[in-house]
Amino acid sequence: QVQLVESGGGLVQAGGSLRLSCAASGRTSSINVMGWFRQAPGKEREFVAAISWSRGTTLYLDSVKGRFTISGDYAKKTVYLQMNSLKPEDTADYYCAAVWFSTNWRDSREYDYWGQGTQVTVSS
Repeated sequence: QVQLVESGGGLVQAGGSLRLSCAASGRTSSINVMGWFRQAPGKEREFVAAISWSRGTTLYLDSVKGRFTISGDYAKKTVYLQMNSLKPEDTADYYCAAVWFSTNWRDSREYDYWGQGTQVTVSS
């Protein structure tokens, strides 16, 4: 089993920045792709970004490209989501997820492990 713990959420004004962290523990050798998803009230869970540990490949939701950056520290088994130029529409609960292999990083059903989520609120 793998445990994922997110941190770093909070309240920020529009245009501000936050950095989310997701620390993995347990059987971390069984994961290679780590991603971030978000879910706003009344909406479906949405892919935000993902990274592959083995290749360093990244993928982003179009609306966050140029504003968000996903990165990872393999030694610490931690993935980060740096969020800049935040907008009110970025307000959501953000979830970290992990899987060994996936053919579609954007599909939440591909991920085996999930964190408990961290709330991000962007005020206008």
